[in-house]
Amino acid sequence: MKALRRSFPLQLTLTLLLALASVTAAQDSKKTDKTEKIEKSDTGLVKELPVPAVFDKAMPEGPADLREIQAHVTALAEKVKSATVGLRIGAAAGSGVIVSEDGYVLTAGHVSGEPDRPVEIFMHDGRRLKGKTLGNNKAIDSGMIQITDKGKWSWVEMGQSSKVKVGQWCLAVGHPGGYRPGRAPVVRLGRVSTVNSSLIRTDNTLVGGDSGGPLFDMQGKVIGIHSRIGPSIADNVHVPVDTYRETWDRLVKGEAWGGFFDRFTRPTAGSGYLGVQVEPESKNCRVSEVTEDSPAAKAGLKSGDVITRFDGKVIGTFDELARQVARKKVGDRSRSRHFGAKRR
Repeated sequence: MKALRRSFPLQLTLTLLLALASVTAAQDSKKTDKTEKIEKSDTGLVKELPVPAVFDKAMPEGPADLREIQAHVTALAEKVKSATVGLRIGAAAGSGVIVSEDGYVLTAGHVSGEPDRPVEIFMHDGRRLKGKTLGNNKAIDSGMIQITDKGKWSWVEMGQSSKVKVGQWCLAVGHPGGYRPGRAPVVRLGRVSTVNSSLIRTDNTLVGGDSGGPLFDMQGKVIGIHSRIGPSIADNVHVPVDTYRETWDRLVKGEAWGGFFDRFTRPTAGSGYLGVQVEPESKNCRVSEVTEDSPAAKAGLKSGDVITRFDGKVIGTFDELARQVARKKVGDRSRSRHFGAKRR
């Protein structure tokens, strides 16, 4: 969390610098904008960008470093915008990212909702396409959509979230407040503060409408999908992209499985709340993160613990815990002797 707090002044500086990008470009008679060098392959996949050495530094060391960061982020934003889409499903709005030429779109599970629903998809250039929702893993909040209109689409590669490191630079892209005609996907630069098999936490600023949008590394590969906003708009959780790869066939088939993650990670009106993030693909109910000041934290749970009992009931899987927590109401208590966990 210390790294997260240190990044706020830097993020503000970079945000202001990026806001001046168009002014800088207008004043630059040589037009050295790196966006001119971006190429597309024959398949519609935009080639990844080489990453400047400045992103290996703990902090930028001066104006030259900031200008180099600005140039790279400007080029990166141009690279990924054609694959970043706005979504409308019923009355709800969200974001997504195209990861295949035939139009498979990754988004958050709470955005896609139940399988086989119609979707209106907004491209960056204003085109409106038709699509449908596919699978949904409620345990980790992953979802998938497919473009049903015929065509070949610009797409970006899925990276490897298992290789993401704390402190790594990243770019969040999406449609805050929903898609707006004439506005390109909005980009926000930040850094990773927490990473494990169940989540990536960053200080990239996100608001409503960004949910389901992509989190990129500095090469332009997707490493996560925006899932939920933390205590502040600059403390956010993303679904690791590896889980989409691991459950790809189930999502494509339109399967829906898993429990309701909101009952574990944050309070929801009228529902029981535990305050943990669980590793949904593990064979037991292993905790990956405990929310500060939550009931779970007060009970002494820590990351890595395996929940074995809840309210006196034996717990073997995530779904079993989900069912028990779902039966609780606000104000209900579970005595400590009815709550069991074991350390690794």
